[in-house]
Amino acid sequence: MTTPPPALLIAGHGTRDEAGAEAFRDFVRELGARHPELPVAGGFIELSPPPLGDAVAELVERGVRRFAAVPLMLVSAGHAKGDIPAALSREQERHPGISYTYGRPLGPHPALLNVLERRLDEALGATGGRTPMDRADVTVLLVGRGSTDPDANAEVYKAARLLWEGRGYAGVETAFVSLAAPDVPSGLDRCVALGARRIVVLPYFLFTGILPDRVLQQAEGWAAAHPEVEVRAADVIGPEPELLDLVMERYEEAVKGDLRMNCDSCVYRIALPGFEDKVGLPQQPHFHPDDDGHHHHGHHHGAHTHAH
Repeated sequence: MTTPPPALLIAGHGTRDEAGAEAFRDFVRELGARHPELPVAGGFIELSPPPLGDAVAELVERGVRRFAAVPLMLVSAGHAKGDIPAALSREQERHPGISYTYGRPLGPHPALLNVLERRLDEALGATGGRTPMDRADVTVLLVGRGSTDPDANAEVYKAARLLWEGRGYAGVETAFVSLAAPDVPSGLDRCVALGARRIVVLPYFLFTGILPDRVLQQAEGWAAAHPEVEVRAADVIGPEPELLDLVMERYEEAVKGDLRMNCDSCVYRIALPGFEDKVGLPQQPHFHPDDDGHHHHGHHHGAHTHAH
């Protein structure tokens, strides 16, 4: 008898916005429908039902003993680093005999960057066969949730840089809607200081909610005070096929224990825009320019290859 695969437990932030909470619950249902071979459940850390504990209890009642938990979050901040592991540990005490592995957050994966690019095209009028505006005239303001964790904020900057690379936008700047600077108005000011005349505000959020709505309100307020600048707002990522596939990719990684660091956006593994010719290239040992080739102080730089 073959061992059944671990169940998929999806952990969400939680939101006071009922439409956002329902979008999460719909997403979990859709994932379950797409993978009937797999027990799938999802719950929230805070603010909205069902709580994560209920999702675990539901799976345990169905006979599940092994889980792979995937945080449905773009960046690894306090929730992904602390709250979810703490909740899972609590559930282990509550249900003796269960075991779990924990996956990693979703972004900034190339599949999600492609969805963000699509959202920008839509905002620029690229739907219905119309040609989008010239990207070279467009500055993007990517707006993240914002955190007291500098590492989490740095992840949003990484997403912005990867979105800019090879796609032809005039620039991609970064702002946050809460807890971190620059805020949305300051981010828009920065875009203008850099010469922007056409800006697309792009929320770095999975689903609708109070914070993405706030991004829109702040952008509209700033635009009303700056009629000389064209400001458009793009939509959130949403329950796209790429997002469904990515959650399953994170599930498989967690099950296999294949938790790579930043290979998602490695140009030698993934065809990123403008760098497609680098995929699969053998990596030669290299020396840093400030090395004289003799004094490595224990760091042999020639050994640094991209062994994926």
